[in-house]
Amino acid sequence: MPHTVPPSRAAKRAIKLKESETKSGSRGEPRAEHQTMGRKTLALGWVGAAILVLQTLAAAEGSPRTPGNKGRVFADLSAQELKTVHNFLWSQKELRLQPSSTLTMAKNSVFLIEMLLPKKQHVLKFLHKGHQLPVREARAVIFFGAQEHPNITEFAVGPLPRPHYMRHLPHKPRHQASWASRPISKAEYILLSHTLEEASKPLQQFFRRTTGFTFGHCHERCLTFTDVAPRGLASGQRRSWFILQRHMKGYFLHPTGLELLVDHASTNPQDWTVEQVWYNGKFYRSPAELAQKYDDGEVDAVVLEDPLAKDKDGESLPEAALFSFYQPRGDFATTRNGPRLVQPEGPRYSLEGNTVLYGGWSFTFRLRSSSGLQVLDVHFGGERVAYEVSVQEAAALYGGHTPAGTQTKYMDVGWGLGSVTHELAPGVDCPATATFLDALHYYDADGPVLYPRALCLFEMPTGVPIRRHFNSNFSDGFNFYAGLKGQVLVLRTTSTVYNYDYIWDFIFYPNGVMEAKMHATGYVHATFYTPEGLRHGTRLHTHLIGNMHTHLVHYRVDLDVAGTKNSFQTLQMKLENTTNPWSPRHRLVQPALQETRYSRERQAAFSFRQTLPKYLLFTSPQENPWGHKRSYRLQIHSMADQVLPPGWQEERAVTWARYPLAVTRYRESELRSSSIYNQNDPWDPPVVFEEFLRNNENIEGEDLVAWVTVGFLHIPHAEDIPNTATPGNSVGFLLRPFNFFPEDPSLASRDLVVVWPLEDGSTYVQRWIPEEEGGCLMPPPFSYNGTYRPV
Repeated sequence: MPHTVPPSRAAKRAIKLKESETKSGSRGEPRAEHQTMGRKTLALGWVGAAILVLQTLAAAEGSPRTPGNKGRVFADLSAQELKTVHNFLWSQKELRLQPSSTLTMAKNSVFLIEMLLPKKQHVLKFLHKGHQLPVREARAVIFFGAQEHPNITEFAVGPLPRPHYMRHLPHKPRHQASWASRPISKAEYILLSHTLEEASKPLQQFFRRTTGFTFGHCHERCLTFTDVAPRGLASGQRRSWFILQRHMKGYFLHPTGLELLVDHASTNPQDWTVEQVWYNGKFYRSPAELAQKYDDGEVDAVVLEDPLAKDKDGESLPEAALFSFYQPRGDFATTRNGPRLVQPEGPRYSLEGNTVLYGGWSFTFRLRSSSGLQVLDVHFGGERVAYEVSVQEAAALYGGHTPAGTQTKYMDVGWGLGSVTHELAPGVDCPATATFLDALHYYDADGPVLYPRALCLFEMPTGVPIRRHFNSNFSDGFNFYAGLKGQVLVLRTTSTVYNYDYIWDFIFYPNGVMEAKMHATGYVHATFYTPEGLRHGTRLHTHLIGNMHTHLVHYRVDLDVAGTKNSFQTLQMKLENTTNPWSPRHRLVQPALQETRYSRERQAAFSFRQTLPKYLLFTSPQENPWGHKRSYRLQIHSMADQVLPPGWQEERAVTWARYPLAVTRYRESELRSSSIYNQNDPWDPPVVFEEFLRNNENIEGEDLVAWVTVGFLHIPHAEDIPNTATPGNSVGFLLRPFNFFPEDPSLASRDLVVVWPLEDGSTYVQRWIPEEEGGCLMPPPFSYNGTYRPV
């Protein structure tokens, strides 16, 4: 067993609970009970060296370097590791931690624990140069609410599996996450529900008469709520609009017409207040004012109808057929089960821990609780294609007529995008033959939470050949037929962020192509119908407007094309008008290649106002046998456009959405384009992507990162009831080899079928993998004729 280095007294004290800076840069004084802790943190500067020594010594405790466990450098924290970090943090009495479930905001609690990825240079030295396994650390996010000036502080805790130090993870200068920027916790939601119940007591009779439901202290026919963000109009605010809805299946589609604005900035819920009320197109100062005006007959009240779905004759269907639910209605002739995927000889991929091997591919993966799926160390044919391809953010920016509709600009990392990876259904979400994998999240909890079957891995036929050719002899026959079966490997997970479901795919093809794809489904974000609302959406039911919005997804693509020294260039078509060489009296117009090289980051930041070149190439200094730079092409499939004007208020939190593509030089300080804090303080977010471009660094012969924005405009329509369907609502990009190989690398695949005609009129089928033996699940025997003739 490796020897554990005992922590020094100095290292034990290497804790910094940072008091929030005011806008003027001054620091508030903590309460008396925290002043002792504050004095202890003054040692941070001189104990930094002690931490470095401990980290160096900790590296010697790593696992043996064997090929089978190298992917562990990227692995998410195990349940035991999460518990160990939790226990270590709780052992630091200076932190004065309380359970996250404690119903108060004035507490210190751990919000998030996840693996902290080591520096790339250290990982590459471990993977390729025989260096020690990098120190394994956890990222811990702690909300310090039990002090006069509450703050959010992040720490690295290590080394795992036996931690004995923690060090502060600072944000960039002038980018400290504000207290108001923290995500809302379950405890805060419970307290907000109590606040809304208490504030709406004057409206109970109003609720019964207009909705048939009540709010609070009910077991059936209850009201619920959905909140929207950003929370306010300026940095430091925490003022949220709440949509009251009837609680039934698909409650997102059952707004009551009432919306309330709550100020919940204080750490004392007794100070929270309802600031405004909106009902059916009009504003009121308080619930009491609405109740009084309703009693006086001065409110244009809408009595909500029965929400049951209607049949084609307009008659109500049985209760199970609620229009917002999945209960079948209508007639399809098909009543038998459809086709399904089988693999009689078992899977052709292998899974070793978090490392996948498939054909020419190898890669590792992790599921970050903060932001989602991340594929790492991607190799094809034994060469690295990308160091990282990962989801960074998913935004949905809305328009509307109600206050909640106008306010909604969702940035889903702020809602736990990576932690809401709920169970996948075999045969529906993934083929039943898939390998299902559990996930562990420590997010707004007091310990690790197991999410069963959160990911799936499967090979599937695409139904389209990778390539094929029928070689005609132009005499009613053929010389040969050849085709390569379309088979791909898919790594999938989902994120259900309240109403919306995102399906995240990484797809691996046998010809060295990798695809990242997002499918959008789930319930539309909807508000109460008003005639004015039709300027911002579509009427979907009697009292329902589906609000128009744009989905935007941001990816980080750290390409390593035959090494880390890459350059970026584009190819386009230009038309040239020249003399016809075989008839000089005539002119001809033909396409010619136009190559553009980019030397600086700003040059390679393409805004949505520009035309994005079709061929986006990341090149190696190496050449293929034909003299071309070995390259990978980025091919974007998207219908995204710019939604907010640059510099407009909340746009500062999503400046990445200015660019369908931006190329930057790799920096350890630029690993994420968003954060869990950007949603609730978009006016002064801790991560501003635009700043990545400010230094305008050289990008020739450097380690390059592509930042890709994809998305689509969604104008809801009647067919979005009950849910948005995935066809047509998928976006993403492909990484395609471009002169990287001397020929198509899928020639190595044995899924090939070649058919030769024989002189006697029969055919000879050539295979490299024998056909399976017969069985009840077998398709009909393969046959091929190849002739064609008049009839």
